Amino acid sequence: MEQPIPPAFGHGCITDLMPALLGESGESPALPVGFGRGPRVLLVLDGLGWDQLQDHRDIAPTLSRFEGGPITTVAPSTTAAALPSITTSLSPGEHGLIGYRIVVDDSVLNCLRWGTPDRPDARKTIPPITLQPYEPFLGTALPLVTKAEFRRSGFSEAHLRGGRLVGYRTTAVLVHEVARLIREGESAVYAYYDGVDKVAHEYGLGSEYRAELAFVDRLVADVLETVPTGTTVIVTADHGQVDCGAGLLPIHPDVLASTSLLSGEARFRWLHAAGGAGAELLAAASEHHGHHAWVRSLEQMLDEHWFGHKVSDDVQSRLGDVALLPFEDTGFEDPDDTGPMELIGRHGSLTAAEMYVPCIAATA
Repeated sequence: MEQPIPPAFGHGCITDLMPALLGESGESPALPVGFGRGPRVLLVLDGLGWDQLQDHRDIAPTLSRFEGGPITTVAPSTTAAALPSITTSLSPGEHGLIGYRIVVDDSVLNCLRWGTPDRPDARKTIPPITLQPYEPFLGTALPLVTKAEFRRSGFSEAHLRGGRLVGYRTTAVLVHEVARLIREGESAVYAYYDGVDKVAHEYGLGSEYRAELAFVDRLVADVLETVPTGTTVIVTADHGQVDCGAGLLPIHPDVLASTSLLSGEARFRWLHAAGGAGAELLAAASEHHGHHAWVRSLEQMLDEHWFGHKVSDDVQSRLGDVALLPFEDTGFEDPDDTGPMELIGRHGSLTAAEMYVPCIAATA
């Protein structure tokens, strides 16, 4: 059994990307590759872990030629926490979007959908600028090439505000807009593509995933061929993936007996203790689930700085008391954690497959 891999804040983490992207030299001692002195494109490929890329080098010839290496994402290893850490350069404990489903005002907020069970659109009752108050992109109006339908979402307001959003609906337009912005004199562009994550979630890491990764490699090649000479294209991701199959583990009744609420997601399942039952909850979770998951108390995770060195009381209140993080290829059920499909590929825990992401670059 491997040990949990904590985020390497300041020593090769996604929080180190934006200063290098926007810095004059394009260098950071924390990162495995320089970003060049000319124009730069940061392309975030949602869900493309370092381990998965290494396992599929045969179908990713373009990405395999890039220089660089792995860095860590944040904890939890999930989009809702990681993308804000990329754009703000802050740990989840600082920016406050500290997971996929977090407790806000005694209700569970789905940060990606920005809704609660009783309020599918919570932008007015839980303003994104209040929950995540820090300016992204180091306060610059960076051009953002991302999906057009994300323009008005609460999550976009929380982690992309201040940027100049250029929407696309097809990948051809993604490539066109990135190249156009650089040709028109932009020194840096942020671009985002979510296909790898979507395919992994729905199909796992089988033949469909291989087809998507081969497509993404051609997409990156198109970006490199289209941008002006001297432009450096940097590829990274927000997390990796684990193929969990279709089934999830039920939480043991003895654990649920000391639990008042569940939040988080299948591979980082938060247990909220019923009144005064924190010690009993930790003991029961360790007894019944310690053979296939890391069982950690909130206090231990805070002591080990999993969420960063600064976690305010307000941000701590968004978390549970005990977390279940599988080290096996599985997850934990929560009947209230539902979506449009049964997920096969999942992430959130602190295994190598989920925590390590690429930080690689090539110059056109």
